[in-house]
Amino acid sequence: MTGQIKPRRLATGAKIGIISPSYWLEQERLARAVKVFEDVGYKVVLGKNTGLRENKCAGSPRQRAEDIMAMFEDVTVNAIICARGGYGVNRVLPLLDYDSIREKPKIFIGYSDITGCLTSFAQKSKLVTFHGPMLTTFGEQTIDYNLHVFQQVLSGQNDIRIRSTQACRARSLKPGCARGPLWGGNLSLVIDRLGTKDQIDTRGSILFLEEIDEKLYAFERMMLHLHNSGSLDQIKGLIIGEALEMGDSEVPFGKDIDEIVLDVCSDLDIPIISNFPCGHGDYQATLPVSHEVEIHADAEDPHILIPESPVI
Repeated sequence: MTGQIKPRRLATGAKIGIISPSYWLEQERLARAVKVFEDVGYKVVLGKNTGLRENKCAGSPRQRAEDIMAMFEDVTVNAIICARGGYGVNRVLPLLDYDSIREKPKIFIGYSDITGCLTSFAQKSKLVTFHGPMLTTFGEQTIDYNLHVFQQVLSGQNDIRIRSTQACRARSLKPGCARGPLWGGNLSLVIDRLGTKDQIDTRGSILFLEEIDEKLYAFERMMLHLHNSGSLDQIKGLIIGEALEMGDSEVPFGKDIDEIVLDVCSDLDIPIISNFPCGHGDYQATLPVSHEVEIHADAEDPHILIPESPVI
């Protein structure tokens, strides 16, 4: 996909808008996360729906959609960060004005259920979006890695190399180097789009996938579904994020995450990295969706290179 629109970089003192497109976030965690951003010099404004509760969601789909659009239309807001994921974005997406988002491009960050927003904005509004930490992340603890990569990627720098950490070491499953636009997100959300008008066009891409709280057999089923749909046929590289809480059955499945990936992708001659810090774990890199990156599946130093800044 070409012609993607880069949002403006995040400068010191910039205003960050907080929204809750899915579930609501506890006020204590919300307040702690807001303080993290304020302590490093950002101004923070909360969307109207961050205080709403409709069962598990932060207000009705209409209210959550209105909050997203209000943040894009507010000229004083420089970036939009989601409070948390969960479920519910799929009810919000049909209610958004993608032309307005295209005309008022801004940094937009989230992960998990927010995968729906990231890919829809990138597809329909041509906006480079960002798979990265939300307020749930900073609402529990402040990890320097998360804040450092967040600021580095959004600063306007070129040639940024994103590496893993000692606590979450990436592994090279198939060596090599490849370049292409980065697409993907939460595996369940990517699978949900197959066969719909919002299916991700993975041709020529570096695909990244992350998952949490699934059985190993279910993970293999989703990977096989992705393979059988043709979505892996023309990708140039594959990044598997840290997979958390992936349970086994009483009778062991017999393969771990890496073995499942290698088995499903055995016919693909592409570089593959696993256990990269881009998921639900404590360590969360900020990655530009729909923007060109390089995957370096080096045995000793597997990493992602962003040759050209995804912001202007």
